[in-house]
Amino acid sequence: MSTTAKNPFAWVEIYVDDMERAKKFYEQVFQIQLSPMQAPGEFGDLEMFCFPFDEKGDFISGALCKTSDIRPSSGGTIVYFTCEDCSIEISRVKAAGGEVIQEKSPIGDHGFCGLALDTEGNTIGFHSDK
Repeated sequence: MSTTAKNPFAWVEIYVDDMERAKKFYEQVFQIQLSPMQAPGEFGDLEMFCFPFDEKGDFISGALCKTSDIRPSSGGTIVYFTCEDCSIEISRVKAAGGEVIQEKSPIGDHGFCGLALDTEGNTIGFHSDK
């Protein structure tokens, strides 16, 4: 098995109960602007706001999603966000309405990580090399 294979990840959806509250949290923590996105196909009440992405690089991005069919959860998959220094984003979590679960911690040769609960109850991670 090759360790240089193409990254299989393409898209991440983070489900929320309150879109405005969640949008404010992610924009404040990551200092970004989320963009409204039209839901593909026939998805009823699905509302989406997309994270920024580099159209010239690997198309790996995601969106906040609100629908009555899928609920946020702290007990499932954890999405880790790439940061230059994850202590910076972690320091913004509480003021943005979230809860820090784990402060920046070393993970050996793989850099540093931390965990938080967003305003919707989802566990999210932060990763940085320094």
